[in-house]
Amino acid sequence: MVTEPGSGSDMMNQIADPPFVDESPGSARDGAGTRDGLPPAQVAVPSMSAAGQTETTPNAEPAPEPVIVFRDLNFYYGTFRAVKDINIPIQPRKITALIGPSGCGKSTLLRTINRMNDLIPGIRTEGEVLYHGENLYARDVDPVEVRRRIGMVFQKPNPFPKSIYDNVAFGPRVNGYKGNMDELVESSLRRAVIWDEVKDKLKQSGLALSGGQQQRLCIARAIATSPDVILMDEPCSALDPRSTLQIEELMDELKQNYTIIIVTHNMQQAARASDYTVFLNMGDDRAGFVVEQNATIEIFTNPRDQMTEDYVSGRFG
Repeated sequence: MVTEPGSGSDMMNQIADPPFVDESPGSARDGAGTRDGLPPAQVAVPSMSAAGQTETTPNAEPAPEPVIVFRDLNFYYGTFRAVKDINIPIQPRKITALIGPSGCGKSTLLRTINRMNDLIPGIRTEGEVLYHGENLYARDVDPVEVRRRIGMVFQKPNPFPKSIYDNVAFGPRVNGYKGNMDELVESSLRRAVIWDEVKDKLKQSGLALSGGQQQRLCIARAIATSPDVILMDEPCSALDPRSTLQIEELMDELKQNYTIIIVTHNMQQAARASDYTVFLNMGDDRAGFVVEQNATIEIFTNPRDQMTEDYVSGRFG
């Protein structure tokens, strides 16, 4: 089945202007209820087989529904198939790492989630990317609405040439936020663990910050619009070891409220920071495919595929 941007459900159109929600501990989001008609994220996580199927454990809590599901996804740049036959469930409020050699389609796969690839001429998708059960590539789904719910942090810090305050306030202003902007900016900066470093210089340019601070500012900017999912495309590749550790510690805190998907070439980072790992490689046709997916500890200590063992041990890649 070929799916063009646009066919299927009216889920996104029904939610023209989602409210901004305080996602700090103790907020309404941490309790029961729904947001924008979507079920709240669950915290119990099932085990995952090498094929990506959930496994039941006796007397365990029911497995939560995945937030994102790739179902038989093939993605094309013109006639070139970049990834093929992708089937991955992304569990809620966990960190999932996408690893694999350069060119295997990790970043392409990440960008299919918030439809950033739509900006490239000649792209085409087959299969589905489901978000809370709704196909993000359905005909009447608004890509702008998708990006409100699914934030993204890029490889190189990219603060706007604006003040620190205006960087964080930009998204909420564009989306028509009517609440207390000062409180929203402060809470976003606090959740990004940078408030204490910038609280006395909010009017200074975000470009004046160090690389690690800029990346945390970009994370604050992403969470200011109250997304459900945060995508991170090699967020530490341009940072020094200390800043990298700060970002990893921040990710561990953020997963209490957000589902995080990260692309990384750093095997140590994937092992340290993620709960689940998906290993991709590419075939003779250069299309990326999933070799193995499982809990991170299993991928790195007991991989089921020799190719996975060779990659995580540094024999290729």
